[in-house]
Amino acid sequence: MHWYWIDRFILFESPKRAKALKLVTLAEEYLHDHFPHFPVMPASLIIEGVAQAGGLLVGEANDYRENVVLGKLPRFEFHNTIALPGDVLTYSVDVINISREGAMVSATVHNNGKLMAEGELVFAHLQKGFTDTALFNEGSLIDMMRIFGVYEIGVDADGNRLVDPAKKTM
Repeated sequence: MHWYWIDRFILFESPKRAKALKLVTLAEEYLHDHFPHFPVMPASLIIEGVAQAGGLLVGEANDYRENVVLGKLPRFEFHNTIALPGDVLTYSVDVINISREGAMVSATVHNNGKLMAEGELVFAHLQKGFTDTALFNEGSLIDMMRIFGVYEIGVDADGNRLVDPAKKTM
């Protein structure tokens, strides 16, 4: 089973920045337990949505040659707001740097246009000993990019449209 904490990208400029949307709905099972009679999207799932947006941006920048994992949150602050059913969250991530070892991104979360959270995420590129470990099924990250609409709106560093890898061979 896959858990997606974003619904669609609305901006994807490889390898610089991306924006993704998450629509909070009562159709999501976790809201029925967190909290009963007062459904709130947990902060940990909001951070996971930001991490998915940032991780896909970092992974695409390296043509998915690296196993990208969330390493740490050196800083992430939530302001006085919560996410309820009907809210639209916008996750914005900007690459600070990408190196052989990993990457760092800055991020903001807006809830219906109001700043909800901000911080930084560090991603690691798994090194020797992990390079043969399959974290995802082959092609699943590219499938996620298709599901989230990246190839419809994404551009590379030169402003050229990103091309779905399946269409590159045609």
